[in-house]
Amino acid sequence: MNAGKSTALLQVAHNYEEQGQKVKLYTAAIDDRYGVGLITSRLGPNRQVDVFDRETDFLASAPPVSCILVDEAQFLTTAQVQQLHQVAQVRGVPVICYGLRSDFRGEPFPGSAYLLALADDIEEIKNICTCGKKATMNIRVDADGNRIRDGEQVSIGGNESYRQACGRCFYSR
Repeated sequence: MNAGKSTALLQVAHNYEEQGQKVKLYTAAIDDRYGVGLITSRLGPNRQVDVFDRETDFLASAPPVSCILVDEAQFLTTAQVQQLHQVAQVRGVPVICYGLRSDFRGEPFPGSAYLLALADDIEEIKNICTCGKKATMNIRVDADGNRIRDGEQVSIGGNESYRQACGRCFYSR
């Protein structure tokens, strides 16, 4: 949360397009914080893109492009991660995914676990905890800022619903 993943994705898309190359961007259909099919940076830039849901078949729908960029990749299914891996390995199309590793309980998202297992390269985008240490965890909070420890793995929200935390603060709060 709040590490600049969407900003980085939009920058990569811009860099490819500036060189005259075509890219395909996706975001999760369930992420409607700024509108369905819209990748939005907290810094302001946004872009209308295609959406994926549990039924999306990336092998069947992968167009001829120079790169595929996926935002909110934690919501990919394990089969979709395998499809994207195959697109990259067999078709030679770079696939760059941006997302969270774990949920508010510290549990991996299934898509994230497979991304971590199959990725040729992993680059962490740094964020900081309120204590100043590197944030690697997410905490879900209610409207009053109180921590929520139980619930469904997926609950769409932004700064009003989540806080980033280092491991120490995650376990001590």
